Amino acid sequence: MKVLVIGANGQVGQQVVNMLHEHDKHTVRAMVRKQEQWEAFQKKGIESVLADLEGTVDEIAEAAKGCDAIVFSAGSGGHTGADKTLLVDLDGAVKAMEAAEKVGIKRFVMVSSFQAHNRENWPENLKPYYVAKHYADRMLMNSRLNYTIIRPGYLRSEKGTGLVTAAENLHGGSISREDVARTIVHSLDEPNTYKKAFDLMSGDTEIAEALKSL
Repeated sequence: MKVLVIGANGQVGQQVVNMLHEHDKHTVRAMVRKQEQWEAFQKKGIESVLADLEGTVDEIAEAAKGCDAIVFSAGSGGHTGADKTLLVDLDGAVKAMEAAEKVGIKRFVMVSSFQAHNRENWPENLKPYYVAKHYADRMLMNSRLNYTIIRPGYLRSEKGTGLVTAAENLHGGSISREDVARTIVHSLDEPNTYKKAFDLMSGDTEIAEALKSL
């Protein structure tokens, strides 16, 4: 399938794009919002498109045309205020869902945040971010899209192990960005992840097996 990666310049998004670019079954289109980001992907031979989550649904829909799935891995970043969190992590995500429906894309993989579904577990200093993730996830679950929602724990930068724990509710923990990216790619055509949401941590089970055991 052809996959539009929204948030392709992010630390997880870049790894997803690279994995899909090298995949034998999938192809990728990277959605970015800056010209220099677009040029960087083009130089690597990766199809890319310019569009902004703070733009219109039509703009995102145009970027998604011809794709079979969307991976949403975008975020406003840790140095922005609650206003940007609202505009990107919530409204931007909902616009992406609306765009998917507009162009007939059914498959949608959302990168959320650990325990976003449980208000009582939200860190006080990150509440606006968790509110945005919580309601974006809810909107996705209430849509007509064939969704998977992945809620990774604290993100680490070291090389992945390919071993994870995936379940609806997990206790605190962490995971490498590489293993999150691998899980996203595995989830795309794993039927056992369809219409499911789960927490994701480092563990002792191979990713493919962990997803089949959800």
